[in-house]
Amino acid sequence: MPSTKTNDEQYAGFTAEERAAMKEHAREQKKTAARRGASKAEKAAAAEQDVLAKIAEMPEADRVLAERVHALVRTCAPDLAPRLWYGMPAYARDGKVVCHFQAAEKFKTRYATLGFSDQAALDEGTMWPAAFALKELTAADEQILGALLKKAVG
Repeated sequence: MPSTKTNDEQYAGFTAEERAAMKEHAREQKKTAARRGASKAEKAAAAEQDVLAKIAEMPEADRVLAERVHALVRTCAPDLAPRLWYGMPAYARDGKVVCHFQAAEKFKTRYATLGFSDQAALDEGTMWPAAFALKELTAADEQILGALLKKAVG
């Protein structure tokens, strides 16, 4: 039976931004594999440099937010290891991402996000927020996020 859907209604697959993020993730995996012989400290330093370099490439609005998020994570959850995840800054414990920053520009959205994975210890009741829209960070916002980061790592 022929489809009655128009071209606009058919599934178009992944967006160009999603495909780019997947390709970037594959490159990250290759880079990580190439570092297998390095010491733990060398791997950690290289991963942090990768994150800082990615942040430096961002447009100013995203870069300012990403720098603040990075500083908050390093201060409030210093046990989390910076790494790239689908081309974006992320912070992991035992190799599993706990939280990540997503730049607005990368996916052409109107705000950046700070998301928490199921590895974050934020469970409270039957429902809780897992991502936060960021347009700017005030001192009060940073206090809230700092407390969430501390809670997320348990």
